[in-house]
Amino acid sequence: MGDALRILDADSRTEVVAVSSLYRTPPWGKLDQPDFLNAAAELVTSHEPREFLELCLDAERRLKRERRERWGPRLIDIDILLFGDRNIAEPGLEVPHPRMRERAFVLVPLTEIAPDLQIQGVPVARLLDGVERAGIERQDLGRDWWR
Repeated sequence: MGDALRILDADSRTEVVAVSSLYRTPPWGKLDQPDFLNAAAELVTSHEPREFLELCLDAERRLKRERRERWGPRLIDIDILLFGDRNIAEPGLEVPHPRMRERAFVLVPLTEIAPDLQIQGVPVARLLDGVERAGIERQDLGRDWWR
């Protein structure tokens, strides 16, 4: 995960400005696999959304991501949760991310870096109140764990 953030941050048109703690979380969707490690990051970019998605997919390829099964084990998975206040519905790119409101493994780290954030008019902290958080454990690696 740190490698992915470093790849994105190295792009001349993109900057990592905030990164949450790393969280060990139970798998979601397909439960018979090891726990995941999750984090949220805020990036500033001058790329258009589709270009930024391609940058993220390239980072996944560089880190040897293999797409074998939906929600299955993987080395890295970069999701674009939000792109400013834009709403995007294109093949392969939907922003805001359509399932983030139901996933504590997304909302917990997102709340850490952006506690005042609103997603389609709803405070992220309020969204977090409505989801199960069992098994989510913050990993104590320091603020710059990703560098």
